[in-house]
Amino acid sequence: MNPTDWQGRIHRYADKLSVVVTRQTDSSLMRKGGAYAGTHPFFNPAIMTVVRCDFSPALSLPAPFRLFNHGDHIMPNRRQFTAGTITSAASLAATNAIAAPNERVRLGFVGVANRGTQLLDAFLPHKDCEIVAVCDVDSIALDKAVAKLDGRPKAYKDFRQVIDRDDIDAVVIATPDHWHAIQTISACDAGKDVYCEKPLSVTVHEGRAMIKAARRNRQIVQVGTHRRSSKLYRELAPQIRDGMIGKVCVSRAFRTSNMYPNGIGKRMPSKPPQTLDWDMWLGPRPEREYQDNIAPYKFRWWQSYSSQMGNWGVHYLDAIRWCTGDEAPKSVCAMGGNFAIDDDRTIPDTLQVTFEFESGRLAIFGQYETSGNRAIQQGEIELRGTDGTCYVSEREYEVVPESGGQFAARGPRMKPVKKSVPGGNALLTEDHARNFLDCIKSRDLPNADIEIGHRSTTMSLIANISHAVGRRLEWDAKAERFVNDDEANELLHYEYRSPWKLG
Repeated sequence: MNPTDWQGRIHRYADKLSVVVTRQTDSSLMRKGGAYAGTHPFFNPAIMTVVRCDFSPALSLPAPFRLFNHGDHIMPNRRQFTAGTITSAASLAATNAIAAPNERVRLGFVGVANRGTQLLDAFLPHKDCEIVAVCDVDSIALDKAVAKLDGRPKAYKDFRQVIDRDDIDAVVIATPDHWHAIQTISACDAGKDVYCEKPLSVTVHEGRAMIKAARRNRQIVQVGTHRRSSKLYRELAPQIRDGMIGKVCVSRAFRTSNMYPNGIGKRMPSKPPQTLDWDMWLGPRPEREYQDNIAPYKFRWWQSYSSQMGNWGVHYLDAIRWCTGDEAPKSVCAMGGNFAIDDDRTIPDTLQVTFEFESGRLAIFGQYETSGNRAIQQGEIELRGTDGTCYVSEREYEVVPESGGQFAARGPRMKPVKKSVPGGNALLTEDHARNFLDCIKSRDLPNADIEIGHRSTTMSLIANISHAVGRRLEWDAKAERFVNDDEANELLHYEYRSPWKLG
């Protein structure tokens, strides 16, 4: 097929085809591209690289470009389309087959301390991926990660160096929560898919900006709410929505841990360790002195960097939302405070939050860090239906039948149900990693797509805001604003410390 024939073939499919192209040498255009039109310089192949082709019919494309199907969307792997240029329109037309996505996915890890190490363990069993870069602001964590991987990956202390590498397909982010938005958006804008740990963000505004970045760049973003890859939950959730236990009017989950009396302790500001880049750790948050009960892991008890509502609440509220089918609450009320523990934390040691939904039900999450005994009979979430109560954990679920109460017919309203599966948290995370890798190739939405993660994260964030302002709040989920409450709306985002920006 000569160039003229190829051009005619494209014009025949013009109503179903758009070709985004960019100059090989212009990195700013590499991110933006341009839409195909009859006057577009597509047929100057010596200086052009196909960045993305979206089409319904099967058109021939050059073998060096690995393409992935996404319904009617086909996207190339970034490494391959930046590796070389199209030398002629004739050679483009001559290729009669699309190369199969059969090589290993190359990963860069950003944040390799506690959760980052667990994610390394989750990805390592999958032989179709290769970890080629690791990054952390703490050289101790960084050295351990490199050693764990037998010295194979290159080590970095600045995440931007990882994202700038053209030979990396996807980035796995397990940094403190206040970094997630900047790093995810940067990765998406660089043409990389992302696995981002939960909570997705520390502000509602960040979360929506992350979704926009993922969608405009057509990147796969998996959020680390790994129960979404649970076969048990996947089987149970539609049954609950279909009325297996009647109408669910109340769901509950709790995080209990008796940290009394000293919690995370009290510390004086001090000089940061030489192994830690403290200014980079702080990132967009205000400058402050180092304390060793903030970093590494204890940032979970500091509102500026995380919260236990975000750390644990997102997991359980996501599972509840999945089972009940609710997208977002219409109101939230959080009550609690520091009632017993004497430490430096800036989050409550005792907190209980109630969400109300338009569907006519409540979801309750309690964070009890002054007592560790069980708050529900069994499992990690409790779904209270009119016909039965379902207790769900990572490994099993059990339905306890309801019996008629006051003025109602006596006797059980359903039969007991119990089901178990092998595995636990580690295997679920491994399954979640598998789903992410599969979606990188298929371009299907992952089990915990960024929109799903954002909705569940938002519940935790607006709970924190309700506690901060000390009142029940009405939530407009479509606008992602509180109704008639300027004080609460001011807390939906914060001003970043220079030079950091959201994309």
